[in-house]
This record gives sequence, structure tokens and C-alpha cells, in this order.
Amino acid sequence: MKLGEEVLKILNKVYEPDRMIETTFKRYDLAFKTDEAGRPILLFMGQRDESGQIKGERYARRLKLGPDGEIIKDHWENKGKAS
Repeated sequence: MKLGEEVLKILNKVYEPDRMIETTFKRYDLAFKTDEAGRPILLFMGQRDESGQIKGERYARRLKLGPDGEIIKDHWENKGKAS
């Protein structure tokens, strides 16, 4: 499954650094981990089970930064099932 534009809008925001953020989007539960700059880098997307774990897909973000901190490449990769 490819990430849609609406989900990418959520993921392109800056959040609190080094945290796990949990939210919902339409019928999906989202949980993502942020890096030291507050950018989401790891995403779990699916349905939360009774133990609080998200069953669905796992995504990792590839960021390539330039020498002065500007983003050169920004890409989300599907890493398979999250359980």
C-alpha cells in the first residue's frame, strides 16, 4: 500500500523530538516515531488490537540532508507487515 497525500500531510509536520506519536486518520490508527529534529521517521499504520499494538503496515522514512541541513531526498518505504 502506498501512502496517500493526506497521510503525507500529517507526516510532513514537525512534532516533539524523539517521541512516539499516536493518532488516527479516517479508519486507520497511526503511530510514528520522530527523530531528534521532530520529523517522523518510522510509521505503523493499521488497526490497533486489544493489547495496543497496531496490526497493518510498517514504513520507514529515508531522508538525505545536504551540508547546510536542507532536505535533498525524502522517501517513505514500505517495510512489510507490522504485528
